[in-house]
Amino acid sequence: MRVRHQRGYLRCVKRKNGQLMWEFLWREVGPNGQLVRRTVVIGSVEQYPTQQEASDAINGLRVSVNEACNRQPHKSVLIGDLVDHYIEKELGERSEWYSAATKIIYRDFLRVWIRPHWAPLNVHEVRTVAVEEWLRQLRRKDDKPLSNSSKAKIRNLMSVLFNHAIRHEWLEQGRNPITHVRQSAMRQKDPEILSPGELRALISQLNAPFNVMVLLAATTGVRRSELLALQWQDIDFANLLIYIRRSIYAGIVGKCKTQNSNKPLPLADYVARELKTWFDNTQYGSPEDFVFASPSQKGELPFSPNFVMTTIIRAAATRAEISKRITWHSFRHTYSTLLIANGEDIKVVQELMRHGSARITVEIYSQAITKIKRRAQTRVVRMIIPRK
Repeated sequence: MRVRHQRGYLRCVKRKNGQLMWEFLWREVGPNGQLVRRTVVIGSVEQYPTQQEASDAINGLRVSVNEACNRQPHKSVLIGDLVDHYIEKELGERSEWYSAATKIIYRDFLRVWIRPHWAPLNVHEVRTVAVEEWLRQLRRKDDKPLSNSSKAKIRNLMSVLFNHAIRHEWLEQGRNPITHVRQSAMRQKDPEILSPGELRALISQLNAPFNVMVLLAATTGVRRSELLALQWQDIDFANLLIYIRRSIYAGIVGKCKTQNSNKPLPLADYVARELKTWFDNTQYGSPEDFVFASPSQKGELPFSPNFVMTTIIRAAATRAEISKRITWHSFRHTYSTLLIANGEDIKVVQELMRHGSARITVEIYSQAITKIKRRAQTRVVRMIIPRK
């Protein structure tokens, strides 16, 4: 028997306190087989000034109401509705599948790239080749081609989206059209790696706490979201350890990127002393205070990573006569590269970087230094052509 599809009913009601609220009403089959009316509050008129905005806000809920109907073979689900349902179920505040940063990034990718183009199509109409062609022509606001890494992230998110449809039985098993979409993630240029001398010069041009930030980032490889989320209770001065317990992105504190990210990191003596000096001088030294608390935020939030990088660190790099374009990830790439250049065991490097596999460490994060490569090449030449 076919289950009837419901659009539901959206209405604006006035509460006893005088506030105007949007409500969504629908009917569903109760335990006794009878239709039961359900009502849920969507939000206030201040949140959604127009009926269209309120209607857009319930798209994900409307798909949930029609889950049984959507499973029927004759029924199609629009990509736009699938996106809304995925955001509601997987990227909402109650969902624990992703970190706060990942949720924000996924929502932005869905809003900016995927929804505008694919929303009108139903899940059965998306074709592999069409997705490949669409990815190829994506461009940034300045009309430059979108980077391969960004395209790869969009492609992967689309695959996750269709797996969501399969999981809810709106699409048949094995029918994910993104599975065979080809999209390279190869970088168009290698990330900047700083030499030990450049790091020393950069740190010498920085005052506390920014010199400590760079020192910590370059000697532990922590991600910027983890670095800025550190609290004093995470620093074990006695045992020289740092515990990575949270991350922060766009001012929202959440869990770390992966399970491997939560592993404690060793802290070198010199770095620990520099941290302790900053601890003795900061006005925010309680256990739950951020290590790099922002005075302008009265210590409630850490410094903005974008402000620190663009205004403080890059200005210091200019004074140090460093022409490389430094990003927060430059310190992480530098750390991995220097570890490998020192001949450290790849498993040790993987553990220090907290990667899920050694392949990520070798293929993505580490570059062989030219001097090391030349020395290795020379050894081979000497094996072939003996010195006279």
